[in-house]
Amino acid sequence: MSLLFEEIDSQTSPLGEISLRRRRIPAFGDRDIYEVKLGEEFLMSSMFVEAEEALATLGLAATEGDQLAVVVGGLGLGYTAVAALKDKRIAELLVVDAIDTVIQWHKSEQVPLGKMLNADSRNRYVLGSFFDLATDPATGFDPDKPGRKFDAILLDIDHSPTEFLNAANAGFYTPDNLRLMAEQLKEQGVFAMWSQNLPEAPFEALLAEVFPTVESHVVKFYNPLQNRESTNTVYVCVKG
Repeated sequence: MSLLFEEIDSQTSPLGEISLRRRRIPAFGDRDIYEVKLGEEFLMSSMFVEAEEALATLGLAATEGDQLAVVVGGLGLGYTAVAALKDKRIAELLVVDAIDTVIQWHKSEQVPLGKMLNADSRNRYVLGSFFDLATDPATGFDPDKPGRKFDAILLDIDHSPTEFLNAANAGFYTPDNLRLMAEQLKEQGVFAMWSQNLPEAPFEALLAEVFPTVESHVVKFYNPLQNRESTNTVYVCVKG
């Protein structure tokens, strides 16, 4: 093992081999960089977290009320969940992930934000497919309270609405299935979603079939690997 690189864990999952790695790049300072890979595909790096955090801040900024119940779809390295918990209005946060290995990394605090999430009594991990739970409103996201409604649902799983982590996810991005998910939102509930691409007009039109209010926020951040500005998108939708 090099001092500049360590594979912390690698496990099989329903989607393939998933691994957690830690590295240091001296040119970028004396800090650990955590990465998650699925097979040979990079899923997330702690070098680029601005958009994941913006998913929480932008989504919750559009969410009204107090004592909020919120769902985060996709745990990743925990940045969206931690950013959401900074909102003192949140009473309960359910973080849904289909890969138990990822949840265990946080529970065992093999990733830096695991300790923070574990220490916050408002946080709860839910093992399951976000897409299956989203399209089954009779059961819903909370295994303890079937049919429960939420103030906000924040989604960060697929790379974009047209580039999927798993081909089976494609079926979610339809008006019918988005409506099933929206049934799990309260009257003025918010659905927000991250994408690695700039806003896509066909997806905005699709969202507008389900939600009266749809806004696309371009999130800009510096990419040190490419020495230039990068952009992601956060879609924010409000139920009527």
